[in-house]
Amino acid sequence: MEILEILENNINQRHIDQVVETLKEGGLIIYPTDTVYALGCDALNNQAIERICAIKEMKSAKTNLSIICDDISQVAQFAKFDNVQFRLMKSNLPGPFTFILPALSKLPKAFKGRRTVGIRIPDNEIALAIVRTLGGPILTTSVPGDDEDYRCEPGLMAEAFESKVDIVIDSGRGQLMPSTIVDCTGSEPEITRLGKGKLVS
Repeated sequence: MEILEILENNINQRHIDQVVETLKEGGLIIYPTDTVYALGCDALNNQAIERICAIKEMKSAKTNLSIICDDISQVAQFAKFDNVQFRLMKSNLPGPFTFILPALSKLPKAFKGRRTVGIRIPDNEIALAIVRTLGGPILTTSVPGDDEDYRCEPGLMAEAFESKVDIVIDSGRGQLMPSTIVDCTGSEPEITRLGKGKLVS
């Protein structure tokens, strides 16, 4: 396991390339978003997804899985949305929101049985640089744990997950408030978890 210091205002592309190479090989990373630090992997690598599900104990096929895309055109490859939902995402992304949308079949078999996918385009240049360099989405889920210091400090997360992840990106102390979840699978968008950010309709 390796710790890479990458600051949002001074991104080292060599480090991003190293992270992406690890993802392509099926590795797991801990990385910053515009909300909390997250566990991630290549969203199209089924074995890597299963490793993350095991860490989070997400055994049920009904558990929501979320991916990070770099723009809405990439979202369209993996989720279905109409013009109203498009305008809602365009008004709020990049930002601290997870939009729950109907999943398309391009997602790997780890998503089978899950009819929806969470979509994130975070306002964080490190996360977006990873996705752009990878050329595809990354699976994202918050780092598990209840202790506030542990969930904010990359060094403590590195100790806790030394044998389970390949790279921890240290971008400084993280945040505690998660994203706001907006369920777009019904007739009207519904906020199912109020987190960081105020939704603009």
